[in-house]
Amino acid sequence: MTLNTMDIKTYLTKKKDIVDKSLEKLVPPSKAFPPSVHEAIRYSLFAGGKRVRPILAIAAAEALDAGTADLLPIAGSLELIHTYSLIHDDLPAMDDDDFRRGRATCHKVYGEAIAILAGDGLLNMAFEVLSDSRRLKTIPAKRLVAIIKEISTASGVYGMVGGQVVDIESEGKEIDFPTLEYIHTHKTGAMIRASVRIGALYAKAGKKQFAALTHYGEMVGLAFQIADDILDITGSRKETGKDEGSDLKKGKQTFPSFYGLDESRRRAVEVSDRAVLALKDFGRKADPLRALAKYIVNRSS
Repeated sequence: MTLNTMDIKTYLTKKKDIVDKSLEKLVPPSKAFPPSVHEAIRYSLFAGGKRVRPILAIAAAEALDAGTADLLPIAGSLELIHTYSLIHDDLPAMDDDDFRRGRATCHKVYGEAIAILAGDGLLNMAFEVLSDSRRLKTIPAKRLVAIIKEISTASGVYGMVGGQVVDIESEGKEIDFPTLEYIHTHKTGAMIRASVRIGALYAKAGKKQFAALTHYGEMVGLAFQIADDILDITGSRKETGKDEGSDLKKGKQTFPSFYGLDESRRRAVEVSDRAVLALKDFGRKADPLRALAKYIVNRSS
């Protein structure tokens, strides 16, 4: 039996609580010196994110019947990097957004300089966690190096950074679909794909299992971004935590601008179905991954 909508919401709530408790152990208290940057870090990190990336890593490991207690710091590092990217994306030099997750963006509260440094701090903190042999002593060095490489590649110029560059350079311009697809699969998709692959690496996936989970991650990453494009048009600020139609106002090309809302919804479901199909050789322990693929295209925020 597959997890239904209520089950996946319960699963997400439970895992989010576990991830949040782990994150509390990874970041300094707000009053640690210098307090301004630590307050800014915690303001953004604990602003109510869904923790999709760390939860995908955990669910991928669970699909392979692996215990996940020792995975938590690695999963937390994914959220540190994701939060850094959001802080920097919101800056005036980037997407220039005033709201994130229903409240003022980091630079609106703490100023641009501290926001930049908070993002820098989160990114470096992630790799401090990933290279902490005492915290991750149960993971063999060779496997940990593979995990670090996966994360650094996905978050760098061959992944998230590269996608953000092309996204910024494409604002207000007519672009072709391959360019839009590059933006989506790199700016958002690369870290989602990496999250799934990290869970697989941690759980010592076989070659066939790793390939299947990689394909799942690619499809889920694309579905996630198509859903985001749709929500930018249809979602309210109360639902999404961001200004309505922000992509359209910036002249960004999105799936709905290419195909319209109805076709974009159809494609999101199709991509989600492909993600589920990739797990056909996995048992019931992969049900959370299957349910997550469906949840991602049906979410309202």
